[in-house]
Amino acid sequence: MNGKTVLVLGGGIGGLTAANELRQRLGREHRIILVEQNPSHVFAPSLLWLMTSDRTPEQVARPLSQLLRNGVELVLGKVSRIDPEKRRVEVGGHTLDYDYLVVALGADLKPEAIPGLKEGAYTFYTLEGTIALRDALRRFEGGKIAVVVSAMPYKCPGAPHEAAMLINDFFRQRHKAAEIHLFTPEPQPLPVAGPQLGEMVRQMLESKSITFHPKYKLTSVDSQLKVISFEGQESFSYDLLIAIPPHGASTILKQAGLTNDAGWVPADRGTLATRHDRIFAIGDVAAIPLPGRWKVDVQLALPKAGVFAHDQALVTARRITAEINGQKLSDTFCGGGYCMLEVGGDLAGFASGDFFAEPPSIELHRVGKIWHLGKVLMEKWWLSRPGIKKSIFKAALRLGSKTLKIPASF
Repeated sequence: MNGKTVLVLGGGIGGLTAANELRQRLGREHRIILVEQNPSHVFAPSLLWLMTSDRTPEQVARPLSQLLRNGVELVLGKVSRIDPEKRRVEVGGHTLDYDYLVVALGADLKPEAIPGLKEGAYTFYTLEGTIALRDALRRFEGGKIAVVVSAMPYKCPGAPHEAAMLINDFFRQRHKAAEIHLFTPEPQPLPVAGPQLGEMVRQMLESKSITFHPKYKLTSVDSQLKVISFEGQESFSYDLLIAIPPHGASTILKQAGLTNDAGWVPADRGTLATRHDRIFAIGDVAAIPLPGRWKVDVQLALPKAGVFAHDQALVTARRITAEINGQKLSDTFCGGGYCMLEVGGDLAGFASGDFFAEPPSIELHRVGKIWHLGKVLMEKWWLSRPGIKKSIFKAALRLGSKTLKIPASF
């Protein structure tokens, strides 16, 4: 058998999982190459704990090379061109040929898309931004805090709500007054999860005296006057602004003809295959439509979240392996997912369900310490070296956290 080359673009949750799974399943005559421009891998869910000073930067990041299985080739550099016809990718002036391509480039942050946002807002969506926000929260002596979802779609739909509740808890513990407002263009919290769960999250916010403002579409930020403006709504004066910036896919993907009109890469919801032969799209960059089952004012698409990127990566790796080995292609992505929703005080809720089901099957479990512990275990598991992941998984099982669904084969 002639050796094949599988090229994985992006070292986030999806790309890292795909590369490791491929390396574990394919013989060494086949090359697995991971391309990533950042040598350090940041576990994004932990940035909220860094924001509240419950983690240090060193605790939420690892050198990417430490998280890869032996035999995965790491190429550090920025993708400058993708040629689907010739099956080539250009990285840092070098050309990489491939037999299979897994696109896991994630979503880029584009704060410059809204006037004044880049200059006037803090964010917890990057490591550097979260460090700056952490320091701002430590200095803050009280007043109005605006947490703003600036545009749709965005990564981790639960993160803004978690952030608002964790910030509330941060100031409560320090006996400081903070009036927290959460603005979003969505009609409810987590609209893709249905009205019942959205109402439960709304009640959680209100129980902590956090004011929720739905259907507020941000148009501009005046950082001098500290005023944010919205389309068709009254402006709001703030003392501290925290924003989830607009998201978009890399322009390289559009130039390669891989994207749809919205700028994302369409992928089959079961196989993650794109319209281009032997090219797959997983994670935040992928556009996977959902059945129109709830009457809300937003486009229903699979949320951009690490849990989906992880499972999509496993399916993609297994399908590529099966095709290379001449075996039957059977694995499909089922649309199941979950989220631990931090509320403060070492407590968290747990939402889980099937996003492809009709009718939907999604529920929010009772808030408790077990879900917070589950998120801590997930963090430790993800940031550990591949060789010791199984032991952490077994520890999670012993504690009764079977609902975490961490794959023991990773």
